Amino acid sequence: MPRDPRSLAELLADARVWRLKDATAATSRPAWPTGRAALDARLPDGGWPTAALVEVLLAGHGLGEVQLFLPALLAGGAEREAGGGRWLIWIAPPYEPYAPALAQQGLDLRRFLVVRPASGVEALWAAEQALQSGACTAVFLWLKGSDLRWLRRLKLAAEEGGALGVLFRPEHHRFESSPANLRLAVSRDAAGLRLELLKVRGGQPASIALEP
Repeated sequence: MPRDPRSLAELLADARVWRLKDATAATSRPAWPTGRAALDARLPDGGWPTAALVEVLLAGHGLGEVQLFLPALLAGGAEREAGGGRWLIWIAPPYEPYAPALAQQGLDLRRFLVVRPASGVEALWAAEQALQSGACTAVFLWLKGSDLRWLRRLKLAAEEGGALGVLFRPEHHRFESSPANLRLAVSRDAAGLRLELLKVRGGQPASIALEP
């Protein structure tokens, strides 16, 4: 994945990155499909909420958590094309994204940006700026921890900018309070991926087993 030699602050302040000509934030849009009928049936709008913060609590990395959002990312790609070039941002992913595989899945790498912050606070700041910019369809953020104040800021930023914000955190945070619109815990067993919907705005908590 190509890296930009400029500092994070310089990159996020670059008008060519964030300020789209004649672009406005999406204040409302239909939910994005999950690609899983069992999961769509449990979500109030039939898919991932947009202009919202989704918190994904992980028993470990590499469980297939990114693939859960692939249909939404592809839908966002069509929106980015129609919207004149909106961005998909990954902030502090635990592994280096493999660009050929992402392109093979159908993602447009021309509008895909990976940000490697120097600290957790810098990662949160970058996510807030990206979410509220109105220039992004989706922002993924990986963190080991955060406080409630920052989570509220991320939620408000997603609503303001009309972006899907996805926060990946370790599973042990499940017992903490969170303002996220949707919270789910992801684990994997011999049968496949297991999702626990811990908090569903407008819906009910549930446990869902997804076959490979």
